[in-house]
Amino acid sequence: MGKILAEGIGEVQEIIDMCDFAVGLSRQLNGSIIPSERPNHMMFEMWNPLGIIGVITAFNFPCAVLGWNACLALVCGNCVVWKGAPTTPLVTIAMTKIVAGVLEKNNLPGAVFTAFCGDAEVGQAISKDARIPLVSFTGSTKVGLMVQQTVNQRFGKCLLELSGNNAIVVMDDADLELAVRSVLFAAVGTAGQRCTTCRRLLLHESIYDQVLGRLLESYKQIKIGDPLEKGTLLGPLHTRTSKENFEKGIQAIISQGGKILTGGSVIESEGNFVQPTIVEIKPEADVVKEELFGPVLYVMKFQTLKEAIEINNSVPQGLSSSIFTRRPDIIFRWIGPAGSDCGIVNVNIPTNGAEIGGAFGGEKATGGGREAGSDSWKQYMRRSTCTINYGNDLPLAQGINFG
Repeated sequence: MGKILAEGIGEVQEIIDMCDFAVGLSRQLNGSIIPSERPNHMMFEMWNPLGIIGVITAFNFPCAVLGWNACLALVCGNCVVWKGAPTTPLVTIAMTKIVAGVLEKNNLPGAVFTAFCGDAEVGQAISKDARIPLVSFTGSTKVGLMVQQTVNQRFGKCLLELSGNNAIVVMDDADLELAVRSVLFAAVGTAGQRCTTCRRLLLHESIYDQVLGRLLESYKQIKIGDPLEKGTLLGPLHTRTSKENFEKGIQAIISQGGKILTGGSVIESEGNFVQPTIVEIKPEADVVKEELFGPVLYVMKFQTLKEAIEINNSVPQGLSSSIFTRRPDIIFRWIGPAGSDCGIVNVNIPTNGAEIGGAFGGEKATGGGREAGSDSWKQYMRRSTCTINYGNDLPLAQGINFG
């Protein structure tokens, strides 16, 4: 898809890690034992497979996101129908061959895992099919909403991982070197095409010029070019359309009062290369509320933690966020109920590069779904509350006496 080699290897490692995680998890799909108020009764939870899980993935992580979903779905006893991104068909085919080999080696039918290469009509067919009780969709908020509406019409379930508009907040007591390195990776990694890419940088007014100066200096040293070459940090955008959207985004930024501090142009060469861009802009600008899928970073000032949290929470999306500080009171305010409203709330690390052990996903227009670690597996199963009467009497709940 155009990401640099180190990130590509990291993505493959991520699906390997998900396989390891899921194999261990397969022995721990536990339900709760619940004390019954009725004598000689036992109450507990059973978790059973949903059946067939539809997985629709995006171009930016063409195999890792499959792993977040399919590894869990399969160990939970489901079959998987996968539609990979239409622009990364070779990854879809390669992954399917690997999975097919594992199934064959273990004398399992190949139909346990089915993959399609195709455009929107395949995704629409998956969304409409009542035989698929759960559809996991990764992509834009606009398309995700359409998928959700289609699936809801047949009372199916949706697991949505949609757009992000992620902020890093740098307080006045932060380790500035750590913050700058983190922002560089979060804003430039995968050419700004991660859902967890840092798109907004909120700097305390007392360290604004210092951090911005360091960051601008770091941007000058970014090697742009062939993603397979050692030392390259910024490869091309995925498609020509991505490059055109970058150009349109820059025009909108300028028209809304944004000031380009560095970058802001496409690179006239073979391939879809653009300059990594830093923009000074007000948080109220409409363009800041949207996800521009490219290496564009909006920089803005704040005076108080309260103001920073308000800016962080002011966008429709709610995927990832991070704050850089050494103060425990700020940390616990940030991760608490009056803090960041995102599904991923970090401290002193970037917004991107999540570990698979935690549940991955976000709130608001990011869709509310959770994938990968923690108890995400429960979304791929049907919960039954079971009550067994092993006595001879029929006591009723709430002490009801019926005849």
